[in-house]
Amino acid sequence: MSAKVTIYDKQKKVKLTDDMRKLIRKACSYTLKSESFEGDAQIDVSIVDDEQIKEINSECRNINSATDVLSFPLGENGNYDIDLSTGAYMLGDVVLSAEHAIAQAESFGHSVEREMAYLTVHSVLHLLGYDHIHSDAEKAVMRRHEEKVMTLLNLER
Repeated sequence: MSAKVTIYDKQKKVKLTDDMRKLIRKACSYTLKSESFEGDAQIDVSIVDDEQIKEINSECRNINSATDVLSFPLGENGNYDIDLSTGAYMLGDVVLSAEHAIAQAESFGHSVEREMAYLTVHSVLHLLGYDHIHSDAEKAVMRRHEEKVMTLLNLER
C-alpha cells in the first residue's frame, strides 16, 4: 500500500513548511495503514484560509460559515474509481483551513502540527466512509479510529 498525496497550498496567510507537508502525507498514510487499506491510494489535500473554506462550505453544503476541514469522497461503500495511469484508487479530496486549524490548536491548547494532523486523519476517515453526523455511536467509532492513528503518529492528547 502506498499513498500518493498531492498538497495544494491555496492560501497566503500561513507558511506551509516542508515539515507540515510531510506530516500531512504521513497522517494520510498512517490512516490508510491503520484501516488496512489494500492497494495504492490517491488523495488531494488543499490548504485554504477561512474565507475560501467558507465559500466552499456555502457552495457545497449550503452552510454559510467557515469550518476546519471538508471531505469530498470519490468512492462509496468501498468502491473507488481507479486512476488508469497509476492503478491507484482515487479516494477523494480534503480541504483544510490552516487559519481555522491554528485557531483551534490555540483554543485546545495543543500544537498546530497536532491539529493539522488530526484534521487530516479525520478527513481521510471520511474518505474511507466513516461518518459522525447521524449518531453518537458513529461518532464514538470514528473517534476511536482517530485516536488510534494519532497514537501511531505520536500526537495523542
